Amino acid sequence: MTVTPGKIVVRDEVEPVRWAVEQGRFLLRGTDTGGLFSLMEFTTPPGGGPPLHLHDHEDETFYVTSGLYEFQLGDTVHTAGPGTVLYGPRGTGHGFRNISDEPGTMLCYVTPGGAETMFEELAELQGGDVKPAWEDVVALAARHHISYPKIRPVRTKPSVTRFR
Repeated sequence: MTVTPGKIVVRDEVEPVRWAVEQGRFLLRGTDTGGLFSLMEFTTPPGGGPPLHLHDHEDETFYVTSGLYEFQLGDTVHTAGPGTVLYGPRGTGHGFRNISDEPGTMLCYVTPGGAETMFEELAELQGGDVKPAWEDVVALAARHHISYPKIRPVRTKPSVTRFR
């Protein structure tokens, strides 16, 4: 991948994009950073969050800013509250859900950049009156090198991981 230098970007108003399990604001897009990274803010309703999945080409770092999440990273489940940082390298199965009674928020730093396009396409796919078929969601994810492992999520007592 050839990386071109990014440009100076200042944003104070970013409209959210909504999809089935949460919504996101794309604070810095891959096109803003010359493809180096994307920075997104996710807001997850109670009980919401993506199923266990893995990325072939992206690493993700999550920083929880509010709420309480249960994260699965590989074979381990972590409880993550405000101030928790979690890193999911490419090729590692991961998923999360908001386990609090209020919406939770987190920042997500994705390298390399460009992951926001998948979320925009997902929002478009899910934007109609009819819920899309799971096969259509899986096909969209596959176009972005994301897959859903055929393993069940780990359901063990979560470990508490807090970095302050």
